[in-house]
Amino acid sequence: MFGGDSAVGKSNLLSRFAKDEFHLDSKPTIGVEFAYRNIKVGDKLAKAQIWDTAGQERFRAITSSYYRGALGAMLVYDITRRGTFKNLKKWLHELREYGNRDMVIVLIGNKSDLVDSREVEAEEGQSLAQLEDLCFLETSAKENLNVEDAFLQMITKIFEIASQKSLEAKENDASKKVVDARKEIIYVVDEVTATKQTSCCTS
Repeated sequence: MFGGDSAVGKSNLLSRFAKDEFHLDSKPTIGVEFAYRNIKVGDKLAKAQIWDTAGQERFRAITSSYYRGALGAMLVYDITRRGTFKNLKKWLHELREYGNRDMVIVLIGNKSDLVDSREVEAEEGQSLAQLEDLCFLETSAKENLNVEDAFLQMITKIFEIASQKSLEAKENDASKKVVDARKEIIYVVDEVTATKQTSCCTS
C-alpha cells in the first residue's frame, strides 16, 4: 500500500506499475483505490494487490484502517516539495502504529525527472532511510524510472520474510513432534516398568 501526502504521485506510481500508464491530469484519490498485478519473484509467481490511499487529512481515519492487513508499504514524497518530506515522520508513525509489525517499508522520492525543481536531495532521503531502517529509491512515474525496481524490492522482501516465517513454523512444528514423541516413549517405558514391578510383587 501507499502512504504520503496528497499529489506526491502515488496514483501514478501505481498506474505505471499495474498498467504501464501515466496521467498528467491525475485526480486526487478519494478514500482508497487498488490494483492487481502478477509479478515473478525468483521462481514463484506472486499476485500483488496494491492499495492507493488518499493523502488528504480528511481521509486519514479511513486509510489508517487499511494498514493492519498490509504486508508492505511505499512511503512517498515529492522531491520538489520539501513539506512532503518533512511530513514523512508523521506517515511513518502511522504505518508503525497501525500496521503489521513485520511490514516492509520502502521510502520513495518521486518525480526525480524534475531535477531543476528539486528541493530534497537524494542524500537526505538516503539518510532518513538509514536512520529508520527503510529501503530507499528515487523514482519517476512519468519517465518510468525505478518504478519496477521499487515494487520488486518491496515484494521480494515480503517474500523473504514470509518464507522465513514458514520455515520457522515448520521447525517449531518438527520440534514439537519430537518432544511429543519423547513424552510418548517415556510414557510407554514407565508403563512397561510399572508392569514389571507389579509382576515382581505378585510373584
